[in-house]
Amino acid sequence: MAFALVLSAKSYASLEIVITDGVDSARPVAIVPFKFEGTTMPNQRIADIVSADLMRSGKFNPIAATRMPQQPTNSKEIDYQRWMKQGVEAVVTGTIREVGMNRYAVRFELVDVFKGASGAGSSSAIIGGQLTTGLTHVLDARETTINGDQFRQYAHRISDIVYEKLTGERGAFLTKIAYVLVRDKADFRYQLVVADYDGENEQVLLRAKEPLMSPAWSPDGTKLAYVTFEKRQSQIYIQDIYTGRRSILTSFKGINSAPKWSPDGRKMAMVLSKDGNAEVYVMDIATKALTKLTNHRRIDTEPSWSPDGSKIVFSSERGGNPQIYSVNVASGVTERVTFEGEMNLAASYTPDGLGIVMVNRTNGQYNIARMDVESRYMQVLTRTYLDESPSIAPNGSMIIYSTLYGSSQVLALVSMDGRFKARLPATNGRVKSPAWSPFL
Repeated sequence: MAFALVLSAKSYASLEIVITDGVDSARPVAIVPFKFEGTTMPNQRIADIVSADLMRSGKFNPIAATRMPQQPTNSKEIDYQRWMKQGVEAVVTGTIREVGMNRYAVRFELVDVFKGASGAGSSSAIIGGQLTTGLTHVLDARETTINGDQFRQYAHRISDIVYEKLTGERGAFLTKIAYVLVRDKADFRYQLVVADYDGENEQVLLRAKEPLMSPAWSPDGTKLAYVTFEKRQSQIYIQDIYTGRRSILTSFKGINSAPKWSPDGRKMAMVLSKDGNAEVYVMDIATKALTKLTNHRRIDTEPSWSPDGSKIVFSSERGGNPQIYSVNVASGVTERVTFEGEMNLAASYTPDGLGIVMVNRTNGQYNIARMDVESRYMQVLTRTYLDESPSIAPNGSMIIYSTLYGSSQVLALVSMDGRFKARLPATNGRVKSPAWSPFL
């Protein structure tokens, strides 16, 4: 068979985030190593995972444990003046207590150093669902009992809490990414892979001898749509990432490509050439009814929905070189969106709908760019080589994309303001077509 379905097939993580720029300008924080109480030490270090998460966000620069003036286990033990001298804004302390067979009680506190140093904290506050008094410098405090295999997941949860408390923006560390891994010497060269956002807990959903392309997450994060060539032609499939069940969505003659779920999960935008030319269509997933949105003699491709589902942006050659256009789903009215650069491709809206991220070619260089919807101001965010397939984190803070590093195709990260950059090289193979999941 051309395809082999592999359920719960875990391998060593093929991606490892290598930070390349932007940490020095980030906010200094400290994640103190959690004190362990018990006999069986867990093999996952929560403080290390939280520190790595916050550093990769591009907004924080956790200081090393060797630079910490002390290692308190709770807010009462913090010497605020010593942390102030280090310039640290916030400190996370915690303990891990063994409470049974493979069961651990994890407690942590997030403390505002400046409020603590100034003596603030005379009022009541709700922290971790409980009423406390005189602790307003403690921004959050929780205790949760987890199993021994849940340390990494709970560490990401702590990272989400810390990130949201300090930025006012929801964290995205419990999300996942999907991507296509190409291993040229393998019997099944193409693999559809799902992993944690940081490349850990890699799971191969599908192995194929023919190309796999364009994975796209459903809004509830339970399914992927993607393109296969298993019958020597392009087809669009939907696969449940938990059960492994998959079903064919389209198999028309010609092109079946670029699936994108609508925000409500009921429809799928796609590109079909069943009537001759490649056009943008919308399919009702339940009934399979098709609506043709574009009708032009030039190629229209790469559709992506606006957050409210009212518009779809797409790439088109109708003006000569590829540029970004927008079509109103209800009326069919189409307008050109981009005019800057030699060409613009692979556009998608930011989660707030205020920006559009795309691949921009200027002076022959393909880079990731962000355009403000209202002003049409475009900012080029990357300086890497041959960037493609940008996908945005659900909180709008980061963009993951495919690029060339040396002679290899790898994934890379860039913050929405372009300051923070990182690479995710694969240890064995080429990585392409990344897709960031919604909040899970």
